Amino acid sequence: DTSQYDLWGKLVCSNFKISFITDDPMPLQKFYYKNLLLGEHDVPLTCIEQIVTGILRPRHCHPCLHHLEAGLLQRALRGAAREAGPEAAAGVCLAIAHYSQPTDLQLLFAFEYVGKKYHNPAKKINGIDPGGGGSQQTPLFETYSDWDREIKRTGASEWRVCSVNEGYMISTCLPEYFVVPSSLADQDLKLYSYSFIGRRMPVWCWNHSNGSALVRMANIKDVLQQRKIDQRICNAITRSHPQRSDIYKLDLDKCLPNIHEIQAAFTKLKQLCVNELFEETEEKWLSLLENTHWLEYVRSFLKHSAELVYMLDSKHVSVVLQEEEGRDLSCLVASLIQVMLDPYFRTIVGFQSLIQKEWVMAGYQFLDRCNHLKKSDKESPMFLMFLDSVWQLLEQYPAAFEFSETYLTILYDSTRISLFGTFLFNSPHQRVKQSTEFAISKNIQLGDEKGLKFPSIWDWSLQFTTRDRMLFHNPLYIGKSAPCVQNGSVKTFKRTKKSYSSTLRGIPPSLKNGIISEQEFLPRRNSLILRLKPDFLQQMDSRSNSMEQYFRDWFSKPADLHGVILPCLSGTQIKLWKLCYFRWVPEAQINNGGFITAFHKISLLVDEIDMLNRNLRQYKSSPPLQANCSELDQSRMYFRASGSNDTSGTPDFLSSSFPFSPVGNLCRRSILGTPLSKFLSGAKIWLSTETLANED
Repeated sequence: DTSQYDLWGKLVCSNFKISFITDDPMPLQKFYYKNLLLGEHDVPLTCIEQIVTGILRPRHCHPCLHHLEAGLLQRALRGAAREAGPEAAAGVCLAIAHYSQPTDLQLLFAFEYVGKKYHNPAKKINGIDPGGGGSQQTPLFETYSDWDREIKRTGASEWRVCSVNEGYMISTCLPEYFVVPSSLADQDLKLYSYSFIGRRMPVWCWNHSNGSALVRMANIKDVLQQRKIDQRICNAITRSHPQRSDIYKLDLDKCLPNIHEIQAAFTKLKQLCVNELFEETEEKWLSLLENTHWLEYVRSFLKHSAELVYMLDSKHVSVVLQEEEGRDLSCLVASLIQVMLDPYFRTIVGFQSLIQKEWVMAGYQFLDRCNHLKKSDKESPMFLMFLDSVWQLLEQYPAAFEFSETYLTILYDSTRISLFGTFLFNSPHQRVKQSTEFAISKNIQLGDEKGLKFPSIWDWSLQFTTRDRMLFHNPLYIGKSAPCVQNGSVKTFKRTKKSYSSTLRGIPPSLKNGIISEQEFLPRRNSLILRLKPDFLQQMDSRSNSMEQYFRDWFSKPADLHGVILPCLSGTQIKLWKLCYFRWVPEAQINNGGFITAFHKISLLVDEIDMLNRNLRQYKSSPPLQANCSELDQSRMYFRASGSNDTSGTPDFLSSSFPFSPVGNLCRRSILGTPLSKFLSGAKIWLSTETLANED
């Protein structure tokens, strides 16, 4: 519609994706990075929400990695109807509808793909090893040893790995191995499990160095046994604390937005972000964004997680997260708490292990929540809400995270690629059960394996080249391996008081940053809280004052990037994640400026510093090291200071949607937007991009 060129080619639908294969061998556009599984004009079937009268309706954010393909395919369908007739177009639509809306889990592409591996065990399929061997550095928590290493890493000496669920004999929505208090015997766990919804008994998530633990559990459905079992569980958690501290239990269903509210907010956000007629909503866009309540819910999850960080870090008490089934809100809150408290989970491998531990193995229902089988007209974006919350922390403390926002965006995209088993099932048990049934139906001999081995999403080499994986690294990250030595003492990065002087005066910084509001400390008129006993009110006031003091002290000091980080929650601090939601609507370009240009310059600077350090180590070594090309070529940055191996060179311009912004004839006009020079030259009225382009 916006190009002077006609594209001729073939529209192909497979059981994995839709491809538009152009007859012209010279591509009219290219992208800054390329997915090895998806071509420039490919759309995974799982990205198609529905087909209405021959028009593809893409899912929110269209995570097919390139934001123009949906429109390209829609034009191809219209072209098929115009050139080949309505019957040909209807046939294409029926094929797409058939493959994009499977009625059974085993019809998803991953089963067909992995099944071939077992029929041809000595061969790779399309050059890819379906076993996903490159993900081994990320703990998958499928084995006893992974959990045992995590216990030792966090120093949880009074906790043990439990194998009572081997073969999923107790619960089908828990992993085979999980961690429980050492004082709880296996026989007790078997007895108590029947009283919990889904038999999801309390499981350990993480341990603080002070001994306090983070635990998740479902509600107890047996009312008669509720008090007895609850007391036994709490006593066991208390005995697992070195100081035998009390337990703080929080019912997440009562203090956080529920799934349906988040679902409704996501639907409104999707409608707002994919609206092509921005002229109709531009004047009231911010009001419409506020009415979605999406950012309000992001703030709520960050706020409650920060308050639980206070309980673990300052009060030294163990925290128990209770939820009806214990596999939705608790996934999100438990993960956010650990990101704030543990710098390991702010590294790439650590973050991946966190998702594997708290989402994949803990039984988050990816199949149903992502609506892979289209059994509902809505999806529950709890995982996206988590990534959005982490992005807020990354935006506020960029030097504390090893990964970039591009990594978070691609991670969300990967939930829509039906090749990987990581985000495809509701539980580990479902993966084993369904893949075993599939193997029997296809006469596949599994041997000692527990189900088919699907590729892991954490083996990023299956999707991206080494160079493109450099986009995952954050150039601002300051790791422990790169300390700064000043006057003989080692120092890490610190915020200066001068830069953050606004938090040192005026209202308390905890109030200023939105974590606690004054209204929360004052009982409402006619509130039941006024009728409570005075000693309870004093206890509540004491805790509120202590929490306020904790946040005041934290925000008044320079942030320790390798310690606790807390979110700033004022209105200006919680932002819309534009790179994820607005990839197809890039902001106006700023020539040689803007955030992405700063990102480019920082990457060059970091790469140059790393290169100088390597040269310095080589110079000081005795005897001098031989120049190793592979070592000299090592870099974490996408933009290289040396430029020797950077075949693409520096881009002519960088879009705010980099690296998802394509360059070329098909979309340069939409990327560049309306030239500001037109208005500076005396333009009186608002003109569309197409009109201005035609004037040229």
